[in-house]
Amino acid sequence: MKRTLISALVAGCVGLASFAAAAGTVVVNGSTTVLPAMQKITEDFMAKHKDIQVSLSGGGSGHGIKALIDKTTDVAMASRDIKPAEVENVKKNGGEAVRYTVAIDAIVPIIHPKNTVKDLSLQQIRDIYAGRITNWKEVGGPDARITVVSRDSSSGTFETWEELVMKGERVQQRALLQASNGAVLQTVAKNPNAIGYVGLGYITKDIKDVTIGGMKASAESALSRKWPLARDLYLFTNGQPSGDTKTLIDFALSPEGQVSVKEVGFVPLPAKK
Repeated sequence: MKRTLISALVAGCVGLASFAAAAGTVVVNGSTTVLPAMQKITEDFMAKHKDIQVSLSGGGSGHGIKALIDKTTDVAMASRDIKPAEVENVKKNGGEAVRYTVAIDAIVPIIHPKNTVKDLSLQQIRDIYAGRITNWKEVGGPDARITVVSRDSSSGTFETWEELVMKGERVQQRALLQASNGAVLQTVAKNPNAIGYVGLGYITKDIKDVTIGGMKASAESALSRKWPLARDLYLFTNGQPSGDTKTLIDFALSPEGQVSVKEVGFVPLPAKK
């Protein structure tokens, strides 16, 4: 089980004991990137454990971690790591944040299928999102103004994009901000001049994924970390899980749970040697 203790549990205080488990339901909340993987995991889990119910919802990584801090969820899904300030807030509420890596992902730039651009460098992508490149003809495409589509600031994917692509620069104010991977995909699929980014598991025939420096995003390039926008996906609990919550976490990280991860297009954890 791949887990990391983020902070020490305050002696004498009970963490997220099992407010939901007492009612026979495990509450899972957070990242819309992790959501499809957890939907499949949950479906397979409940087929095997018919006496356990799971309540699953998105809202973004920040939303899930806030729910963890507030003790209104048993499990938080996140496409970014928990921040030091969030760790401290969990601790202030008498708990501990425990991190589990549940899958590996690649953030992938996407464009409309009719766009003739096939490859971009990281610098070109940064310049597009910063507003320095504004027309597709500047990167070998059609003479058309680029419509920049981005995730909103509550998204872990947005924060990872800022870290790995923007390198301290800000996404331009003209960007169309979307609340989920699905919304980004739909926006780009409807706009021939748009560019966006989604997790690997969201790639469909409705859009075209862009290679970066000649490299294509794939399970192999994400697992090897050769893809420059590879990242881990996480589950967090408030305190060491027990009861039904532990049973769900154990299933998610098991070989069976990792098959569920792979079936919906995400990259499973490497097998233990």
